[in-house]
Parts: sequence; structure tokens; C-alpha cells
Amino acid sequence: MTITDYAASVNDHSYQAKAFRASVVVLVVTLLILCSVGVATRAHAGGDSIEPKAGTWKAWVLTSGSQFRLPPPPDQAATAAEIKHLKDLMAKRDTTAYNQIASWDTGAPSYRWNEIAVDACLKANLGHNMAARHLALLHIALYDAMIAAWDSKYAYNRPRPSDVDAGVRTVLPTPRSPAYPSEHAVAAGAASAVLAAIFPDQAKVFLDKAEEAGQSRLLAGVDYPSDVQAGLELGRKVAALVIERGKGDGSDAQWTGSVPAEKGKWTGTDPVFPTAGTWKTWVLSSGSEFRPGPPPAYDSEHTAKEMAELVNFKRTPKTNADAFFWEYAVGGRRNYWYWNELTSKKIWEYHLDANPPRAARIYALTSVASHDAGVACWDAKFTYWALRPFQLDPNFKPLFTTPNHPSYPAAHGCVSSGPTAVLASLFPRDAEALNAMADQAAESRIWAGIHFRTDVVTGLALGRRVAQKVIERAQSDGAQ
Repeated sequence: MTITDYAASVNDHSYQAKAFRASVVVLVVTLLILCSVGVATRAHAGGDSIEPKAGTWKAWVLTSGSQFRLPPPPDQAATAAEIKHLKDLMAKRDTTAYNQIASWDTGAPSYRWNEIAVDACLKANLGHNMAARHLALLHIALYDAMIAAWDSKYAYNRPRPSDVDAGVRTVLPTPRSPAYPSEHAVAAGAASAVLAAIFPDQAKVFLDKAEEAGQSRLLAGVDYPSDVQAGLELGRKVAALVIERGKGDGSDAQWTGSVPAEKGKWTGTDPVFPTAGTWKTWVLSSGSEFRPGPPPAYDSEHTAKEMAELVNFKRTPKTNADAFFWEYAVGGRRNYWYWNELTSKKIWEYHLDANPPRAARIYALTSVASHDAGVACWDAKFTYWALRPFQLDPNFKPLFTTPNHPSYPAAHGCVSSGPTAVLASLFPRDAEALNAMADQAAESRIWAGIHFRTDVVTGLALGRRVAQKVIERAQSDGAQ
């Protein structure tokens, strides 16, 4: 039996029971506040408002942060009625409510929706290309939604409920930004709409979560009902633009080509995502913008030397373990998950979890790099149709089954170096370690015997070229 259950079982009419139940409530509230005090301290540091200029940052699908600027918030009389509603909700705070508040307040508004999206992609067993596409759409929507929210916030500067009426007892520290609209509701409106469009069979689940996220801010006493309603509507408007853009990105195109019959080319059936190199990109003009030159001829002395490197490589338990890690623990079907988790980790480490616009920007930049690096990689793969090592030398046995797409360039090189190079730019203190992780991911394909050296080197370079274009955009987006 829990403490709360025990308290409820004591005689309701006894003074001791009432006192005990009151102490339980105080304890729960205190623990929640203590858990969030670190976030609050960071948000309030120096007494500054959170990113007051974020509404002017460069957006991806919006023409500007003011494109969907909201009408003014409710007047004083309506605000008074809303405060009464919040006070009524205070009496409904129970264990379920506290858990709901704590869950949605974990990290920046983007954090929980990112977690939900990654989980949906993993459950659908999506490969990197499609999952990276979905996550880019999600995080573009979340980032632009934050810009739109911050434009309206600082256009109206609506005080938070507890700043207007001290009788509103908040569960969480009051955020250092205006109330209208609710940033959590804006994120919920944008994310739930995008995810519902991507996974229509789960639409109700996402939409219900959006309502829950908004309600959590009312239960916490940090937003007005009108903040939440306006936020949901604003987020959905931004999402509609992202969804429309996604409909025309080519990711639903059917392949009508054929595997080349030419000697020395990749052979096989049902190659993975043969059209992915043609998908619409975010920073590249197209997937071919940085297309590398052709790989060495299959019958060249250069390729013979690279084949010999693989044949003569002495595999060890350590190299095998690392190769298996990057294939199965991360792998082609989970690569996006790994680098995405690393992005979240950096946001937490640098205490940006209390900065909604800044956190959303980081997710968007790394997601775009991941997506565009994948498109660029697949453009080259299906331009050259380079054969795999085991196809050049039938007697050679790789460590595990080779992925079913051409060899050049190495996908692990492209889609690892893209997001890590962006993270290295955003967190220069960790640049060396971040780039080293991408290098190891790519090198593991040599240890496994599924790529030639040229594939790996070219893949890393291609991903980093894409990342540089993302970085250049970030340097001029107004967030410096």
C-alpha cells in the first residue's frame, strides 16, 4: 500500500487522518517543486526573460514569426473569470494531476514530442530515410511554432496568472516569459497535427496527448485557458504548412527504374529506398548539390587495394563488438534514434531544457542535417550503383549481412557525420568527441567488411558538407 492509499484508508473524521493527508499533499507538491527548481533557477538566472527576440528568428515554413500573430488576449474581466477557473482546478490536483504536470514539464516542450515521435518511428520499424524525413517535419513544425509563439508572447506581454493574482498557487515555478500563448500548447498543437498526418491510424492518440499537454499547464496554474486554446490553434496553423510541404517532398514516389545489368555494378532485388535521393531537401538545392565524383572502377588497382585491406583486416572481439553495436544497437534502422538521443542529451547537459525556442532550434538543425545528408547519400548511391565488397569477391565473408543498397558512399558515414557536425558547431566544447563518434560509426563498416575505404571517407565528407550548409543557415537565422 502506498502512503497516499494508506492516508485515504484512515478514518475521515479523525484529526490525525486529516493532518496526515494534508502532509502527504504538501510532500508531493514540495517534491515536484524541488525537482523543478534546477530548471527554474536556470530560467530565472539573471532575472532575464527567455529569448525575448526569438519571435524574429528566421523560420523554415513561416514567412516570419508574425505571419500568424494572434489577436490580443482576453480583457481584464475575462482574465478574472479565467483566474477563478484556475483556482477551481487547484482543488482537483491529485496524484494523477501531479504526474501529468510533471510529465509534460519535463524538458522543453519539444522534448516530450520528440520522444513520442521517435517511439512511433521505432514501433513502425522505419529505416533511417523515412524516419529522418518524419523527424525533420516534426521539428521544423515545433521550431516555427516556437517562433510564432514568441512573436505573440512579446507582442502582448500578458502576465502569468500568479503575477496577476497571488491566490493562484502554482505547482511549477512561473516561466520567465509572457503567458499568451502557452508554449506547451503551441508545441502540442503543432506536433500532434504533424504526427497525426504521418501516422493517421494513431491520430486520436496524438490529439488526446495534445489536450493533455495543454491541460497540464492549467492544472499547474502557469497558463490561462485562453493561452492554451490559442496555443493549440496557433500550433495547428504552423503544422498545416509543414504537412502541405511534406505532401510534395516526393517521399511517396514509386520507383519505376531497374537494377543495372552492367558488369561491376551492384546486383540484387528490391533495393532500399531507390528514390530517396530525389526527395525534397531543406538546405540543399537538391540531393545532387554535393554529389561526389564516381567511385574507383571495380577492376582498378585502387579498388583491388581496398579489397585487400578488408581481406587482410584482423578482426578482434573489440572490433566485432563495435561493428555489431553500430549495426544492431544503432544500425540503419535505428541510426536516427541514436543521434537524436545525443541531441537531447546535449540540450540537457547545457541547461537549455528551460529555453523552449533554443531547444527547438537545436532539434530542427540536427534533424535537417540528418535528413538532407541521407538524401544526398542516396542520390550518389543510386547514381553510381557501386557494388559491395562481397559482390566483388564472392569468397569474402563480411561479419554480418550487407544492407540491401549500393556501397558508395557509406550511409553510416553520411548520416552520422551530418548531425554530429551540426552538434559540434553548436557545442564546440564537445566537438572533438562528437566528430570522433561519427568517425567510429563509419569506420565500423570497414571492420564489418561491408564497405570499401573510399565509401567511408566519401560518406563522412558528404555528411559534413551538408552539415556546413546547415551551420551557415544557423549563423544567419538571428539566434546568435
